[in-house]
Amino acid sequence: MKGKMVSWLAMLTALSAVFAAIKIPAIVGSVALDVFPALLAAALFGGGAGAIVGAFGHLISALLGGFPLGPMHFLIALEMAALVWIFGILYKNNKKGSASAVFILGNSFVAPLPFIYLMNIGFYLAIVPSLLIGSIINITIALVAIPRISSMVTNVSSKQDVKQ
Repeated sequence: MKGKMVSWLAMLTALSAVFAAIKIPAIVGSVALDVFPALLAAALFGGGAGAIVGAFGHLISALLGGFPLGPMHFLIALEMAALVWIFGILYKNNKKGSASAVFILGNSFVAPLPFIYLMNIGFYLAIVPSLLIGSIINITIALVAIPRISSMVTNVSSKQDVKQ
């Protein structure tokens, strides 16, 4: 079962890399559609799996964007991991609306708060609209895809269990 999990996480991280190329216009070019595979991982396999995909997905997205914030992207990757982990916990407890709201609000308004102190309030105010739009798009794609992929994951694991 561990090999199968690693395969899923690798595939979802690769999907993050693909969608990292789709950028939302922003003052900094790293707002992208790279987080929805992490949300899928969190809903399907738990918050820890989603956190791993979220952190690596963000770092890949930042790399493709040229690391515009430099080493601060490691802080953002940790924030992304935490937000996706929380999403996974709430989603697994059948609180899908709360999970979505917490992710959107956390990613749009809370996660960029350290940048008020690291950069300035102007940066925060400039990045929030793009983060809000990106968060809503990522959540929407994830909520549409989760039920469809969930049945595929369930079918694959059922067939594996029968063969063993």
